[in-house]
Amino acid sequence: MSKVCLTQYSHGGGCGCKIAPAVLSEILSGLPQAGMFPDLLVGLESSDDAAVYRLNDTQAIIATTDFFMPIVDDAFDFGRIAATNALSDIYAMGGQPILALAVVGMPIDKLPIETIQQIMAGGASVCQSAGIPIAGGHSIDSPEPIYGLVALGIVHPDKVKRNDKAQAGDVLILGKPLGIGVLSAALKKGELSADGYQQMIAVTTQLNRTGTALANMAGVHALTDVTGFALLGHLLEVCRGSQLQAQVEFNRIPFINIALQLAKNGYATGAAARNWSSYGGGVLLGTEITEWQRKLLCDPQTSGGLLVSCAPESVDAVLAAFNADGFNQAAVIGTMQKSDAQKGDVQVTVR
Repeated sequence: MSKVCLTQYSHGGGCGCKIAPAVLSEILSGLPQAGMFPDLLVGLESSDDAAVYRLNDTQAIIATTDFFMPIVDDAFDFGRIAATNALSDIYAMGGQPILALAVVGMPIDKLPIETIQQIMAGGASVCQSAGIPIAGGHSIDSPEPIYGLVALGIVHPDKVKRNDKAQAGDVLILGKPLGIGVLSAALKKGELSADGYQQMIAVTTQLNRTGTALANMAGVHALTDVTGFALLGHLLEVCRGSQLQAQVEFNRIPFINIALQLAKNGYATGAAARNWSSYGGGVLLGTEITEWQRKLLCDPQTSGGLLVSCAPESVDAVLAAFNADGFNQAAVIGTMQKSDAQKGDVQVTVR
């Protein structure tokens, strides 16, 4: 069987396919509020990573779904990335995954059955690593390949980690390096090295399981994961939900090394531009920030890292938890401060 290049069948890939934040907000604005359900602990109100519903005094169920079109050509790797990305929403709420369902849309007349099997095998391998089954799912014949998961998890109701509970004085910690969108842009042009591809796969298939440990740390006030809306977009959600502003230092942000060089050479995704235009003036960049740096800050991440807002005295424990799970580039990137409407929601400066 000749090699199938999955990305040729899709107009976009990974979390770069997400609808821009401002457009999504407009779409969701007409939906009814869920105030009549007191056991719904997390719903649409804060643009959080997953829904959380209290079952009893000691258990709440986390429910999410995440799927997208291919970001890489290799079928098995695509399945792994999509599954890792979907399970991240459970970890971002401080939960433990318990079950997954597959979401499958494939152009049956274009892709060999063996390729589709490899995509699903990749997803199953990640779920096996997370210690959960894929217990079912749903499939359709679609014009573009789509794969992802419905993921369910559990968490103690008192230990749910929302994205809107950051406190002034908190320290911001990012668990994974940025740059996946830049690497995907180079890959699509056939200009990503073999080493660059391996770095891309290593980052996007690393489960954010540290989120489960962070649920037990009282000093962790807010938690989310950085995906399609980029670091700035997801940090804006934290700022607006918490009514605070963030100060981020560019030079402290971890990046995939090869992504820095590619960004300097002009590689970027169209989604980076859409992200920037959707931030609505909430971002203030220091005059030292160059155009390529700005694009990196808007770079859509697929299966990106956890973003933690924690008390200063919890920083060492949070970094130790990341390091114990193999996140060796986890780093402090900034702080949360009282909001100043004259300065915008997020400031990014360079040391």
